[in-house]
Amino acid sequence: MDSIKSKFTFFERLFLWRRMNFSERKFVLMISFVVGVLTAFAGLLLKWLIHQIQYVLTHHFNIEGSNPLYLVYPVIGIFLTGLFVRYIVKDDISHGVTKILFAISKKQSKIKAHNTCSSLIASAITIGFGGSVGAEAPIVLTGSAIGSNLGRLFSINSKTLMLLVGCGAAGAVSGIFKAPIAGLVFTLEVLMIDLTMASLLPLLISCVTAAGITFAISGTGSVFEFHLQDAFMVNKIPAYIFLGIFCGLVSLYFTRTMNSLENIFRRYSNPYVKLAIGGMMLSILIYLFPSLYGEGYDLIHLLLNGDGPKEWNTSMDRSLFYGHENLLLLYLSLVVIFKVFASTATNGGGGCGGIFAPSLFLGCISGFIFSRIWNIYNCLNIQLPEKNFALIGMAGLMSGVMHAPLTGIFLIAELTGGYALFMPLMIVSVCSYLTIIAFEPHSIYSMRLAKKGQLLTHHKDRSILTLMSMDTVIEKYEEYLHAEMDLGDLVKTISSSRRDVFPVVDHQHRLVGILYLDNVRPIMFRQELYHRFKIAELMSEPVARLSINDSMDVVLITFDKTNAWTLPVVDGEGIFMGFVRKSHVLTNYRKTLADFSDE
Repeated sequence: MDSIKSKFTFFERLFLWRRMNFSERKFVLMISFVVGVLTAFAGLLLKWLIHQIQYVLTHHFNIEGSNPLYLVYPVIGIFLTGLFVRYIVKDDISHGVTKILFAISKKQSKIKAHNTCSSLIASAITIGFGGSVGAEAPIVLTGSAIGSNLGRLFSINSKTLMLLVGCGAAGAVSGIFKAPIAGLVFTLEVLMIDLTMASLLPLLISCVTAAGITFAISGTGSVFEFHLQDAFMVNKIPAYIFLGIFCGLVSLYFTRTMNSLENIFRRYSNPYVKLAIGGMMLSILIYLFPSLYGEGYDLIHLLLNGDGPKEWNTSMDRSLFYGHENLLLLYLSLVVIFKVFASTATNGGGGCGGIFAPSLFLGCISGFIFSRIWNIYNCLNIQLPEKNFALIGMAGLMSGVMHAPLTGIFLIAELTGGYALFMPLMIVSVCSYLTIIAFEPHSIYSMRLAKKGQLLTHHKDRSILTLMSMDTVIEKYEEYLHAEMDLGDLVKTISSSRRDVFPVVDHQHRLVGILYLDNVRPIMFRQELYHRFKIAELMSEPVARLSINDSMDVVLITFDKTNAWTLPVVDGEGIFMGFVRKSHVLTNYRKTLADFSDE
């Protein structure tokens, strides 16, 4: 007991010392630096763990044929991850970026403390054993969780907490990719953190700190080595446009196929059934296409730096395609088709990972395939540099899948040092983004939340409504009326209440009608009528019923359509939950807007 008290006293004194010596703004800058340091080390630790596990498991594999252990390792990885999540974490840790978006919009930027390490451990096991996903989304969730929990430790308000969540995400992207600009842009573009003078400096501090520490420990070289093959030329612009469209279509295929496959896995609640389906699918695919093992960065290095067909053909090592040089394009095309199956099987079967790496992986292969086919058929009598197009394709896929063209442009430029190709990166990223938004208005991260009205955007009005919830505006009731009660019972209820509207419910508390005080005022003082009128005769059917799960956007639309000022709220079974008043919603809206806009 004394130790608990002393710990509490320590944090209480620390909090008071901070209040007395640092303004809120200065303290946020200090915290953003700490967030950058911690996320950098988290990213380095995750990458080290993955590489160590992969080396131990696969360094002895024969390159001249398939390896049966590819059928075993991924299942073991998913199984171990599932056990870790179910029995140690005891919480869902999948879809890292989606969880961050949900926390920002619906949980006042509060992320559970276990997310500071659980995603890191789970993804290291999954990817190390061959899971065909990326480590970046889990480390982004880890970074955001670090920012959220540091902020909560010092009782920082919800708006500043949102900024610290963004600092954690920005630091994670910056550190793991050695790309500080991309980290900043990712936070603004994907997490929808508004760029203001109050938010810019903390985000930059986290990005620069995380990248600086990563550079100091792992060297200043780019994540992917790249040597420019040919400089940008105007006559290749049509090829860049077509590549952007192609990347947009591949992104569309990836997004929709992943959603369809995830829906299949959601049908099963038994984790072992999911493991059997996901593990079998993943193992077979990796056995046939070893390039699908893990993040796939080795294949990216090969396509970006391979010197002609002889080196490119080594991408088929350890597979059934080994020695069949004429099947390279077929092999890579099948990898593009089945990568989404492998990634979804990994997460659906119980693994943990993100789609950063799959996007880069698919983009690199797509750009390479596009340029090889173009050159084979000598389209427009222009020869394309395959290495350049493999690089640019990475930006195209990332822009399409994440709906983040700026992130795609800056991330690929910083990842590879390919700044000389800035114009092609811009063309391909924009064309890919424009192609996919014609079919999908939301990214693979945000579409689940957008369907539920839970997505925070840069649209201020919608953002305010998203930050509000039914819990903040619903008015709970303890006074209930029943249809068989008479006017006398109503008068007794009114005499002890200040309400002007009452719910009429059955004995299971399902709403059957509402009674407005104004409608009974002319007869409520006539005692001779007390036993003549039943509540069933006096009540009226509500013009609309709100659901307890409705977003504030739906609530206001319903008020506007019905011209009502008070509406009842029910749950999925029709149980009465309370009333919502339009005046209360508008008052809460103004308060939230003031808090959100305050610098």
